[in-house]
Amino acid sequence: MILMALTAETSELIAFTKTVDAKSLSRAAAELGIPRATLSRRIAQLEKKLDARLLLRTTRSLALTDLGIIFYKEAIIALEAIRQAEQSVSRIEGGLRGDLRVSLPPGMKKSFREMLCEFIAQHPLLRVHVHTSSHHIDFRSGGFDVALRASSQMQPGLIARTLFRDPVIAVASPDYLSKMGVPVTLNDLSDHQCLMGFARGELPDMYWPLISGDRVKVDGAFFADDISLLCEAAINSRGIALLPEELIREHLQQGALVPVLRETIGTEMQIAVVYPDRHFLLPQVRAFIDAVVGWVASERAQQQRIG
Repeated sequence: MILMALTAETSELIAFTKTVDAKSLSRAAAELGIPRATLSRRIAQLEKKLDARLLLRTTRSLALTDLGIIFYKEAIIALEAIRQAEQSVSRIEGGLRGDLRVSLPPGMKKSFREMLCEFIAQHPLLRVHVHTSSHHIDFRSGGFDVALRASSQMQPGLIARTLFRDPVIAVASPDYLSKMGVPVTLNDLSDHQCLMGFARGELPDMYWPLISGDRVKVDGAFFADDISLLCEAAINSRGIALLPEELIREHLQQGALVPVLRETIGTEMQIAVVYPDRHFLLPQVRAFIDAVVGWVASERAQQQRIG
């Protein structure tokens, strides 16, 4: 099946897989930047070559046939093999070439943004695509090469290189606590405004982790999938937030935020650079990982000098 996919026109394979991922001919055509009629023709040509129906299409729905499901899996593998073959020779005289698709969480520090700009400057022939989202992207359907993730658990089937681990603690501003009172027990949280994130960036998170390993249900007063926005809300006395120490270190030192129920609420977050488990690492991915690791080392050295 893979050999069959590799001998087919690449544009037809792309048309087919993009349509499946987008779940819509019109949406897939828009993402590829081609007319809908051209997309339909390429899929029809592919089905004619294979002598098999891959998609069941109506004016309102689109579904894979049983053969389509099998062929889609092999087509993804074939296209990835083609892309890796092309980019495996991207390290030529003059620097890296090709594309690098990166997924980042929102709210990255200024020093990271500066490092990324320097990385772009060092590799002018490399096309860097940066997508910022709190969602855990799907590497296969999203076409990403590498991602930075902050999570207490990493997704199976991916290679995760841990950069550092960071305690996550509950904090609030002194002004908020002076008005609303300092919670002493978990039951006291029912009288407070809780600033909440989204589980995996998708659904409102209604639970906070406990040091014991359990969870406690809390009532959120404000929800955001941008951790820097939750931090800002806490500083502005909007409530209690659960935040990583790395993000709020300076605010803790300055007294703008103080820990709440430090011995009861909290967890540890793993900050890692993540990429699919492939036979080899693309040169541009390796270069990006090296740049991120260097940035982390620089940040740690700076903190030690300050401390």
